Amino acid sequence: MKMWSGRFRKPLDPAFEKWQRSFEFDCRLLECELEASASHARALKQAGVLSEHELESILNGLEQIGEKTEQSAQFLDDPEAEDIHHFVEKQLVKLIGDAGYKLHSGRSRNEQIATDLRLYVRSGCDEIDEALSNLVSAFLDRAEQAGEAAMPAYTHTQRAEPVLVAHWLLAYSEMLLRDRDRLADCRKRANLCPLGSGAVTGSTLPLDRELMAQELGFESPTPNSIDATSDRDFVLEFVNTLSLLALHLSRWAEEMLLFSSQEYGFLHLPEAYSTGSSAMPQKMNGDLLELTRAKAGRVIGDSTALMIATKGLPLAYNKDLQETQEPLFHATETVLSLLPLVTGWVKSVEFNSERMQAAAETGYMNAFAAATYLVRKGVPFRIAHEQIGKAVRVALAKQCELEGLSMGELQNIDSHFGQDFYSFVKLSNVLAIHDVPGGTAPSRVREALAAAKKRLGAIVEEAHAHA
Repeated sequence: MKMWSGRFRKPLDPAFEKWQRSFEFDCRLLECELEASASHARALKQAGVLSEHELESILNGLEQIGEKTEQSAQFLDDPEAEDIHHFVEKQLVKLIGDAGYKLHSGRSRNEQIATDLRLYVRSGCDEIDEALSNLVSAFLDRAEQAGEAAMPAYTHTQRAEPVLVAHWLLAYSEMLLRDRDRLADCRKRANLCPLGSGAVTGSTLPLDRELMAQELGFESPTPNSIDATSDRDFVLEFVNTLSLLALHLSRWAEEMLLFSSQEYGFLHLPEAYSTGSSAMPQKMNGDLLELTRAKAGRVIGDSTALMIATKGLPLAYNKDLQETQEPLFHATETVLSLLPLVTGWVKSVEFNSERMQAAAETGYMNAFAAATYLVRKGVPFRIAHEQIGKAVRVALAKQCELEGLSMGELQNIDSHFGQDFYSFVKLSNVLAIHDVPGGTAPSRVREALAAAKKRLGAIVEEAHAHA
């Protein structure tokens, strides 16, 4: 029996009936639906709609539906169920009889789906937070292992200055920690309970909304029934956050692909996350990295689809909102499947430290430090910049590094050069003089690593508090 068919005289067009169903994708919400329905049933008992026996029967029936699903995925194969709400009602009536129909007293599918989706997003925040924490931990471990190994940092995809490998890895940790902060912030706004909002104006029964919210772990009930049944901001915010996370992973993947090429040679692709060529026997391709880039595009597409689907909707619920579910599910499942693989890749990649170190010591990477040398001798920076540019020209013509120039050649450019210049532009000192918070001086990087570990520890403790 349909949940709405009493007013209709004719059956639905079969093609339309099949086309408008959402059960094949919103079946993912079964656990959320069962949890929310159990809370609603207890509120009905408190409101005098259900007897103690009926409540017990309904709760047992909901529990059996969950058990049957765990025992066999085929249990969810129901070509007649219009959506997850219809499915649960059908199965409940099969199990306990007409008492199952009482469960829908005082509620609407509009509030049900809003509640289920909030439970889903909240769970998604927690699962992704845990996976993100594992990935950040992997980056921090690799940064610690890197010690004081150096590599080139780039601007405009051109070598710029030497940097500690650990400092470079910590940059990715910062991106991911920001993503985690956005997830935590999103979770707060998603953590409100729509139950009791009815179809649009609130339930007609005296349901204890505070109790239902508390039972489901929500912060409080939603404050407005119209907004509660039509709001999908929490979905948009969640998927927008995932799209930014996917964007960060895509940037990481692109850099790893560049650095794994023979032209850079900074790292060796992990065989466990790479494939070969069907034509060229020597090839090893970074498929995980390439797919990470591509899947980022799809998650960003999910975010766009959600914005477009909701941009012109008047209050309150409209069937259009059914189309917000698949982008949500796809983005969530994509990110959850991707993060453990990226974590495995980060843990197993091998860096070519010798190649990275050599690259950090060549190509006039110490030019900015050389200008700093002159500044410390009292030369205005703009003039120092010009003088070191001239020194680079001389070195290019001589085919040597700046430290390969003789003192006579240097003093011919600027009289402030002295013998201490040669030690000043050595790699160890070039790194050390970037001695500011957030800089690449080894002491500062050690501080940053310790601070990042502390932040991660606080995140893990907070996550345990939610569990």
